[in-house]
Amino acid sequence: MKFAASLFTLVLVAQSASAHYIFKTLLAGSKSSTAAVREPQSVEPMHDITSTDVRCNVNPSPATETVTVAPGEKIGFQLSTFMYHQGPVAIYLGKAPGSAAAWDGSGKNWFKIAEWGATSYNPIKFSSYQKNEFTTIVPDNVPPGEYLVRIENLALHLGTGVPEIFVSCAQVKITGSGSGNPSKVSIPGYIAANDPNLTANIYNGLTSFTVPGPTVWRS
Repeated sequence: MKFAASLFTLVLVAQSASAHYIFKTLLAGSKSSTAAVREPQSVEPMHDITSTDVRCNVNPSPATETVTVAPGEKIGFQLSTFMYHQGPVAIYLGKAPGSAAAWDGSGKNWFKIAEWGATSYNPIKFSSYQKNEFTTIVPDNVPPGEYLVRIENLALHLGTGVPEIFVSCAQVKITGSGSGNPSKVSIPGYIAANDPNLTANIYNGLTSFTVPGPTVWRS
């Protein structure tokens, strides 16, 4: 039994090390762009949901483009590989006070526009599993302006209560005349460190799961 448990742990560690990834490409309308993405320096995940690094990753490379996209058009990201870790994915928009290129993501400016959660239980499976593109539609009533669009994967495959957090941000300019006023959150601060859905052991017979963070805004 000890040998089996040790082997299982080694398999998890090996899978964790070999299956890391980056959200590398922005998909916006009919355009794809790597230049608009503030690319992470490493495929290695973060672990502290209270760190300012969870806004847009650890010292990402500056983006050199801001892509224009309209309400009703596609927006999202493509991964550098397929998602091999079980866990939720979410897409957020954060309205920049001025230009997206000059904004560090601070302040209560963020709202969630899409999420991919659990689809079945015992064993749990997430709709994000084995996907390599995550896209949604820019809500019709989003106010125009420059935004950071942010994607996160809270990978829970280790079963230790400590997530692996994968994040990328990209720069976009949303057109139109929307006047919506979604409730906004700060990042960090949007998810508590002790959120039970962040620290969950997904191998422990879960029968329900709520994607951490605010509810999705689509109005």
